[in-house]
Amino acid sequence: MKQKTHSGAKKRLQLLKSGKVKCKQSGMRHLLSPHKSKGKRHTGMTDYVHDANMNQVRRLLNF
Repeated sequence: MKQKTHSGAKKRLQLLKSGKVKCKQSGMRHLLSPHKSKGKRHTGMTDYVHDANMNQVRRLLNF
């Protein structure tokens, strides 16, 4: 059977040429009033998948 890419991971993760996987940080959807402005600014930035989770991501993205 052919292996398929996980459609949810396909929408949320992006593989870079360096081998890293780019993702968006969580925590910017709701309940933002108690958060500091600096924290909201930094949460809006992109992040990279941690090395400990790369095996899971490889399985989801088939690479």
